[in-house]
Amino acid sequence: MAKLQFGIVGLGVMGQNLALNLASRGFSVAGFDLEQKQADIFAAKTAGKNITACRTQVEFLDQLAQPRRMLIMVPAGPPVDAVIATLRPRLSRGDLLIDGGNTWFRDTVRRIGELEGSGILYIGAGISGGEEGALLGPSIMPGGNPEAWPLARPILQAMAAKAEDGQPCCDWIGPGGAGHFVKMVHNGIEYADMQMISDAFWLMQKLLGLAPGEASRIFAAWNDGELGSYLVGITAIILAKQDPETGKPLVDLILDTAEQKGTGKWTAQVSFDVGAAVPTLADAVYARTLSSLKRERVAASAVLAGPTPAFSGDPAAFVESIRKALYCSKICAYAQGFQLLRAADQDHGWGLRLGAISSLWRAGCIIRAQFLGKIKEAYDRTPSLANLLLDGYFASVTASYQQAWRHVVAVAAENGVPVPAFMSALAYYDGYRSANLPANLLQAQRDFFGAHTYRRTDKEGTFHTEWKT
Repeated sequence: MAKLQFGIVGLGVMGQNLALNLASRGFSVAGFDLEQKQADIFAAKTAGKNITACRTQVEFLDQLAQPRRMLIMVPAGPPVDAVIATLRPRLSRGDLLIDGGNTWFRDTVRRIGELEGSGILYIGAGISGGEEGALLGPSIMPGGNPEAWPLARPILQAMAAKAEDGQPCCDWIGPGGAGHFVKMVHNGIEYADMQMISDAFWLMQKLLGLAPGEASRIFAAWNDGELGSYLVGITAIILAKQDPETGKPLVDLILDTAEQKGTGKWTAQVSFDVGAAVPTLADAVYARTLSSLKRERVAASAVLAGPTPAFSGDPAAFVESIRKALYCSKICAYAQGFQLLRAADQDHGWGLRLGAISSLWRAGCIIRAQFLGKIKEAYDRTPSLANLLLDGYFASVTASYQQAWRHVVAVAAENGVPVPAFMSALAYYDGYRSANLPANLLQAQRDFFGAHTYRRTDKEGTFHTEWKT
């Protein structure tokens, strides 16, 4: 019997859908899961397809053609190490392992090092798109052993989403942990994007008194313009959904505590390591953390004073200002994400191609958006672009829209409506465009209490002052 072309270890919903995805593209697939229940579900779901559900690891490996190519789809962390440990004694030189989870990039680097000399190839591939993307085509960001890419490329690019120009949203990112790092930054941008969309909705509800259904129609209209994106599109669908039991908007019945799995937190943490400013991405993480303090927030609402929201302007004009504020904030969030990629690349020497990375996010992934094409064009024009805000298109948009953006942030502050992503993005924009900042005072303070020294504007060298004399 002919051997199968690809194997998947871990048959949760993502693993199942990726198997169905590949089978629909003409590949033969073997699947294995340690949990018998998952294996049974997989067998039933894939019946009649060019997919084999294996009952044992030995059977799974025996079904695969040499060199064996396998995708690991188990939770990140120790479960991945456990899978590798059980597979490794039965693998041969040239076999390929691909970790498709949300793995910390340094774990990928460690695993590549642990397999060095064994002849076993390893790829850490970020996969974005959720359950639907896994089935129809996700965005895939592979990195690791460069010699592994020719072996993985035909399958991963066939599996991936296709952009409007027909190009697969999958290409080689770089060596080591580059693939998982890029996926981590994707998720950090995702956190910010989701928060700023929530900021926009909250302003509509708290200041304009719009019902979710009315806000839904606004987001649907926005999705047909320059804000067109997966997240804006699903927001319109979510806000239109009614609870079948009560007839109320379902969003109003969902507890206002957002959860997180850690990739946003990693993005903020690593930004300190490489010296990249990503305040809006970090503030989106903090917003989720603050939301989890539900009991404290309810108690604080009865104690802490603040204005009662009251809007007196033109609602339609303010909605348009919110749209412009959302677009400007979105530009800043993506600018911060690409700054982080640039800074990390300088540290790790991965050779990241920022324009190519933006192309991988045009379809399949959660942050897919119309304006990613503009980002690609910006890096095509200037591959060494220091910051997206400096590109002619983005500089023009922020110049044109910034008064509306400032108005929205000011009105939100005056009325006590928290819009952390909008506020953080505007502060970043103003900080980045400032030729001078009060860091001179900060450095003087550091020199005062710690003799950390300072540099001067009028002469070269490093100086220290005895401030009390």
